[in-house]
Amino acid sequence: MALSEFEVIIVSDGPDEQTHLALISWRKKYPGNFRFLQTATKKGPAAARNMGWLSAKSPLIAFTDDDCIPQKNWLASFLNAYQNDTTVAFTGYTQVPLPMNPTDHALNTKGLEHAEFITANCACTKSALVKIGGFDERFKLAWREDSDLEFKLLKMDIPIIKIHNAHVVHPVRNAPWGVSIKEQKKGIYDALLFKKYPSLYRTKIQRQPLWNYYLINILLIVLLVALINQHKLLIMGAVLLMVILYGNFIYKRLKNSSKSRSHVLEMLYTSILIPTISVYWRIYGAIKYKVFFI
Repeated sequence: MALSEFEVIIVSDGPDEQTHLALISWRKKYPGNFRFLQTATKKGPAAARNMGWLSAKSPLIAFTDDDCIPQKNWLASFLNAYQNDTTVAFTGYTQVPLPMNPTDHALNTKGLEHAEFITANCACTKSALVKIGGFDERFKLAWREDSDLEFKLLKMDIPIIKIHNAHVVHPVRNAPWGVSIKEQKKGIYDALLFKKYPSLYRTKIQRQPLWNYYLINILLIVLLVALINQHKLLIMGAVLLMVILYGNFIYKRLKNSSKSRSHVLEMLYTSILIPTISVYWRIYGAIKYKVFFI
């Protein structure tokens, strides 16, 4: 497809003059129908995407992320499948290339290849987006806002058609050491998604609560009480069970990932903290959105 056959809307989540200037420079080399938009303040990807599709002129709108590389026939594949239906959505194939010795973070990103519907590679008619109310802007992070959109489409009986030729490459971003600790905050939005669609959440996202996390935290409390009361048998029992649970968690994270010294140390450190931090944010989300969610 020629550049003149479609419009490209770049939306920045908050003011971003650097990207704006880069786009101006790029347009001088590649003239086309480009627009740059930015939200007044940082509101999250859901709000940015709403700004983008609401300003779009086409009846069919494709979404991708700023770290993705759409392949040559990406838009054409969606367009060829579009039969002028007023309410329909499409999802494509997203490839996540991995390095030789992937980290735990890279393997988690690889999971996007098996996702049913992600905004890194999808298209919706504008009328479908209007009908479902677009993205829920309460999702402030890049987490579960695409599942929320998918669930709204399903609830409104709007078909989601898989287009395998709509191919996007999603490279693994460089992540700082210990990134998995920070990512536990996303659990807040698991609570929100569960409140809105409890049945779909359990069917498509997580079939049961993270019982191993809760058991580890219970054992931590038991251990603390046992230490205060100097109950040696209870201390030994709690420590033994915790070693088993932590050991299993660490083993699963390291089984297929890098065995470099730095990465092993990262997995040891973060695996000890994740169960407690994750439960904290999930409870925080349950309280924030007034839903019983564990």
